[in-house]
Amino acid sequence: MDTVRRLDDIFLLKNSCIVASGGETGFPCNAEAIVTVSLGLACGAVALVMVFYLMRKLKEAPRGTDEMNKICDQIKSGARAFLTTEYKYLSYFVIVVFAVLVLLYTLDPPTGDRTDGIRYGACFLAGAILSAAAGWGGMAVATDANVRTTQAADKEGLAVALRVAFTGGAVMGFTVVGYGLIGLSLFFWLVSLGYGDITTTQRLVYAADSLAGFGFGASSIALFARVAGGIYTKAADVGADLVGKIEMDIPEDDPRNPAVIADNVGDNVGDVAGMGADLFESFVGSIIAAITLARGDTAKVMLPIWVAGVGIIASMIGYFAVGAKDGAGQKELMFALHKGTIVSSVFVVGFCAILCNFLFPGRSTEGWEIFACIIIGLAAGVMIGQVTEYFTSYSYYPVQSIADAGVTGPATVIIQGLGIGMISTVFPVLIIVATILGCNALASDYGIAMAAVGMLSTLGITLAADAYGPIADNAGGIAEMAALDERVRDTTDALDALGNTTAATGKGFAIGSAVLTALSLLAAFKEKAAIGLVDIGDPVVLSGALLGAMLPFLFAALTMLSVQKV
Repeated sequence: MDTVRRLDDIFLLKNSCIVASGGETGFPCNAEAIVTVSLGLACGAVALVMVFYLMRKLKEAPRGTDEMNKICDQIKSGARAFLTTEYKYLSYFVIVVFAVLVLLYTLDPPTGDRTDGIRYGACFLAGAILSAAAGWGGMAVATDANVRTTQAADKEGLAVALRVAFTGGAVMGFTVVGYGLIGLSLFFWLVSLGYGDITTTQRLVYAADSLAGFGFGASSIALFARVAGGIYTKAADVGADLVGKIEMDIPEDDPRNPAVIADNVGDNVGDVAGMGADLFESFVGSIIAAITLARGDTAKVMLPIWVAGVGIIASMIGYFAVGAKDGAGQKELMFALHKGTIVSSVFVVGFCAILCNFLFPGRSTEGWEIFACIIIGLAAGVMIGQVTEYFTSYSYYPVQSIADAGVTGPATVIIQGLGIGMISTVFPVLIIVATILGCNALASDYGIAMAAVGMLSTLGITLAADAYGPIADNAGGIAEMAALDERVRDTTDALDALGNTTAATGKGFAIGSAVLTALSLLAAFKEKAAIGLVDIGDPVVLSGALLGAMLPFLFAALTMLSVQKV
């Protein structure tokens, strides 16, 4: 069905917010587009102010000896060289796709306005640039925080080293949410301008369609950054271990092993820049899906942007709750990071309750149902993190059982590890399924989209815990290569072990949010394409499902073979 014709029905010729509110004509139904995104712009700016504060705080931590700084500079140089090369080739792809989008949407504009081409193209370009910038910024700070963490572990102990490493990770977290929310809010407002005399509902629907280009741009960078960075990371890691541990029988991160620098570079380009781009895409994608499924209802368009904004404020509060004492064990260290997530989540619940009560006058029942979906999504994210921690932390049975299997040889370790890994997928899937069914019953496809927004609302603090891991890992490598005292390596090893768990938690969090976001985007696509019921028994549909099920195995095989070749 033609898009212009479909949008030109009776519903869109009215203000859908006023209709849904039973005739309420005041705020938020009468809000202009700039008001709709105002809190997003303000909170995004606050996130960037937080980034500058954290960077200044990080600069106050000493960098250590000349030898430590020399090693740190080598890691930073390698990470910059990799990302520069990667972004160089990505820029060609981005330019070509930008030109294609401008051409297609200018020749055949969905709204009938030939400025659609530049609207879609500009949003795509902005999403790609901001995603790449977030990854670069996180990498730059992480490669500076590593040596400061090593120095803190040497001179001031575990507690201070944890705070320094976490501060470096927090820069990554708040950079991603700050760039994401400012960019998305700004371009949503810009693409809503210039359509002439149309209703508020039509204007918001047209703007949401154009904003899909922003998510497309972010997704493009995320795909290449995650895959390319991941292949480099694992290739360098495996290569360093094969040469050092297997062939030469020397300790991990030994300075005699030239592959050690490449290994530490990989931590930054894959687990910092790659993960940052990945979660940037999930963060903006969830908001875009919710805006699209709002169908021009001003209150529903406003809500995901404002929830993401208050999530940034809550994450900032949570940052100051993180801390541990010297001599803390793995459980105490993990709880130190959990405190930040818990505090942030509590504040998000309170802020969202206020927003849902404020934005839905005349339809409070619908507002509270959406609020329940936000809380379900937030709780699902926390539970997925807890399950991932249980299956990846040495403090619990699963990892201990894999270590015990090593008594009888490497074959039993592989068997036990694969078994534990497969079982670990059960509980996150059950949590996601329960989230989808619960939110669908409460608020249909919009509720599912808001669950994804709720899950990602505390991304600032969650990504900080994830990016902390590579910094701690690098700190241990610097301590070993600089031949520091054994007690320093013991401190960084404790931080590194914690970082391995937080990295796994971050991956689980990313996958869980991606499922909800993908389902929401699929619902939006079905609506835009006017697709009715899909019969899985249809040979064409079933063939597509089988091909889709095969693709993860194909991509996994290609990436693993790439690692093996390198």
